Amino acid sequence: MSDFDSAPLHLKMNLSPHAAALGMNLVSIEKGRGIMSVPWREEFVGDPESGVIASGVVTALIDHTCGLAINSAMDEMVPIATLDLRIDYLRPAAPRTGLTAEAHAYRLTRTVGFVRAEAWDVERGDLVATAQAAFMLNTRAQPLGAKS
Repeated sequence: MSDFDSAPLHLKMNLSPHAAALGMNLVSIEKGRGIMSVPWREEFVGDPESGVIASGVVTALIDHTCGLAINSAMDEMVPIATLDLRIDYLRPAAPRTGLTAEAHAYRLTRTVGFVRAEAWDVERGDLVATAQAAFMLNTRAQPLGAKS
């Protein structure tokens, strides 16, 4: 059994206005890993003829899930910022279908965290996008949630 406490991350993900506006759902958290999903909604469609969710929603989901993975890899939550996010779109999402993303923080240095992610719609093996990201770790800041 792990001593990993996911409660602060659940709270952070549930309080994020951006995630809430997009209806993102926290699926699971483990040390250094996170899975989130976003439902299909009419207002997320990029091309009304296709019914496919817009690429901006895919980007937001992947970025947020990568941040979740970084935060879960840290001993204490500190402010982070996306430094670099490269997304390779492999295919359009299926029409009228939500998305799921999984991210893995595979390396942390003193100031930068590195993450890989994948996003899919219907089947985990048929990816919509893959991503590679780097996040700035503001380890000089007071940990999030700490009292001043």
